[in-house]
Amino acid sequence: MQLSTIPPRSYVITKSPSAAKQMTSSTLDRLLFLHGGGVMEVCGSSSVTLREFGCEQSLLSRPDGSASFIQGDTSVLAGVYGPAEVKVSKEIYDRATLEVLIQPKVGLPSVRERSQEQCVRETCEASLLLSLHPRSSLTLILQVLHDDGSLLSCFLNAACMALMDAGLPMSCLFCGVTCAIDTDGQIITDPTAAQEKESRALMTFAIDSTERRVLMSSTKGSFSVHELQQCIAVSQKASEKIFQFYRDSVRRRYSKTL
Repeated sequence: MQLSTIPPRSYVITKSPSAAKQMTSSTLDRLLFLHGGGVMEVCGSSSVTLREFGCEQSLLSRPDGSASFIQGDTSVLAGVYGPAEVKVSKEIYDRATLEVLIQPKVGLPSVRERSQEQCVRETCEASLLLSLHPRSSLTLILQVLHDDGSLLSCFLNAACMALMDAGLPMSCLFCGVTCAIDTDGQIITDPTAAQEKESRALMTFAIDSTERRVLMSSTKGSFSVHELQQCIAVSQKASEKIFQFYRDSVRRRYSKTL
């Protein structure tokens, strides 16, 4: 199934829950949101629970940067190559060209992988300072090791750690958070594959580390405007834990080398 994506933009959600009528992800693309980029408030009934994280950087020798990222039983391996020479047909005179390739655990990439590649590429382009490397190429390869839900957010987290390992200039870090809405209207953060299957809506957000802005959104299913607002708020809250994990992971890595 192809995920519906929204290009990076600011969000505006009406603050009145009574105005929250049901809509699908295709309807969402036609709405104009005008949110100023601040952090939204999580209502009392929403909680933030994440599975255990694991990360290892520089585990591959050939890429310029690499990382493995684990969220519960979902695991992804990421490798970054470049900046390197780019083909003339793909050359951009004022910035680097970024290519994202996702390799499934078995078989060939499908429409789902192509959509996920677009989500990751848009997020990376929003945070990387590509203008510092004009007429060059960057390639990010993501390999699925195991998928037990929240795969797109795991892709985003692995990509960020690999870009950090490659030492590429970035305006901010980013992380991915997946939210599922069950049939009772409860928001589940970092859902498993079973929880995703039973949910009526699934959303993944890329959050930046400086202002907690939404860099990218991928949605599927039907949900109300108020539920979208709460999922963004929950994702912004969950991003604090992920960014703290980033800091702890890098601190542990370099403390061993000193």
